[in-house]
Amino acid sequence: MNSLDRAGSDIRGLLKIDPAKESERIARTMEEMVLRDLRRKGAVVGLSGGIDSSVVASLSVLALGKDRVLAVFMPEAESSADNLRLGKLVAKSLSIESVTEDLTPLLEAAGCYRRRDEAIRQVVPAYGPGWRSKLVPGVLAGTGHNLLSVVVESPEGTQTRTRLTPEAYRGVVAATSFKQRTRKMFEYYHADRLGYAVAGTPNRLEYDQGFFVKNGDGAADLKPIAHLYQTQVYQLGAHLGLPQEVLSRPPTSDTYSLEQSQEEFYFSLPYDRMDLCLYGLNHGFPPWQVAGEAGLTQEQVELVYRDIASKRRATRYLHQRPLLVEDVPEIEK
Repeated sequence: MNSLDRAGSDIRGLLKIDPAKESERIARTMEEMVLRDLRRKGAVVGLSGGIDSSVVASLSVLALGKDRVLAVFMPEAESSADNLRLGKLVAKSLSIESVTEDLTPLLEAAGCYRRRDEAIRQVVPAYGPGWRSKLVPGVLAGTGHNLLSVVVESPEGTQTRTRLTPEAYRGVVAATSFKQRTRKMFEYYHADRLGYAVAGTPNRLEYDQGFFVKNGDGAADLKPIAHLYQTQVYQLGAHLGLPQEVLSRPPTSDTYSLEQSQEEFYFSLPYDRMDLCLYGLNHGFPPWQVAGEAGLTQEQVELVYRDIASKRRATRYLHQRPLLVEDVPEIEK
């Protein structure tokens, strides 16, 4: 596509897919991956009730059959009650087996909540039992991710926002990453028990921008929707007949005790606008054209383009395999 073709293109239209054809293509590829490449009998999906995990569960059923898919619900003390309710709704609609693992005792034993609270107290000394929190960065204000803050809510309901030091920020993230890594531990327990593969749930936006925890939600045997933009995942979900409540629910992080969307936590734009910016950057669209379709200024799109590139550099480590001093040839089996 040359510059003139790009200038006349409708980016939203280019993000539209044939959901019937794409779901069938993914399902057949998943079947081959699980049964032939991985030599597993089925798939385990950590089902949160969000659009991504719900679509992956549905695709797994299409690929392998409902009797070869296990949904794992993994609530913890700070999870939204809606996650478990919607996850069960999806599992019921797909007629798949499910198990529930309460992560709270394990997270408490590992010091997840205690370590996080200690990190927050470095900047909010009063923070303690009964308080809630979430992290909030900023992009469009021109700060990139250099000015990370924590929003805390006292037991009386008063909210304040405080800038985090780099040490406090790393401490909060390191502690909350226990949640994603513990969830993956249970997924692999059930996968090993049944001889199944673990199906990961990141979409293209999350995968590209490193919105996952290494050896946590970034770990999986296959990632069937990592090539799809978030808006395309919603298109698949509608075609696959997911419950309307799931289709109308915006993506959430399900990490912090205060309610928080992915937009607020990491991307700083609604997912549909982020998709436009990411697609535009990936396909050479000028910022002025993306701005017109996304309802942003050209300067804002330029800033988002720079932020996308910055996140790619900063999170390259998350995609890397373990480094070896010397290459070890793979053994044919």
